[in-house]
Amino acid sequence: MKRMYLIGILWLSALTATYAQQETRAKKLLDQTTEVYQNAGGISIHFTGSQDGKLLLDGNRFYLECGGVKSWFDGRTQWSYVIQNDEVTVSNPTEEELQTINPYTWISMYQQGFNYRYGGQKTLKGKSGEKIILTPKKKQDIKQITLLIGKNNVPQYICIENRQGDKQEIIIQSYRSNQSYNDQIFRFNKQQYPNAEIIDMR
Repeated sequence: MKRMYLIGILWLSALTATYAQQETRAKKLLDQTTEVYQNAGGISIHFTGSQDGKLLLDGNRFYLECGGVKSWFDGRTQWSYVIQNDEVTVSNPTEEELQTINPYTWISMYQQGFNYRYGGQKTLKGKSGEKIILTPKKKQDIKQITLLIGKNNVPQYICIENRQGDKQEIIIQSYRSNQSYNDQIFRFNKQQYPNAEIIDMR
């Protein structure tokens, strides 16, 4: 009986140590990726996956064009323009709402809002890298985020899964850093869409 108890303790200790190592490796990768992102200046990304699109990033600001929708975010206000309806919705989104729009929000939020674990070297959708799984500490619509971090700490694949089982896959096809953007890139320009109906939700 004592022997079984001792084996159980040793097994639990080994499991705890393995988990701690995985968590340490995941945090190191995330920290390195965050540092690369923060020092990258403006970033231009073209992606495929669930939908094709492009994403321009500069700090916490972004412009996203995907699935018939154009979204601008200047750090406070978001404009979402639906091309088919010729209408734009204006809002001040919460952090959780931004997670569902901009897949790169994990870069600033993983330190507080998520648990993380290391999944080893993997190949997903033709992209190779080190896999990390993020799960929110508090219950929310997002169930988990799967990341594949490639060489030079650049994300190659992102999968956002919600609690309903829906998945949004983003496969990075091109990634360019040190891009120069003016502030207007991240704001809706009404002159370019003179007939658009504006729905202000602020």
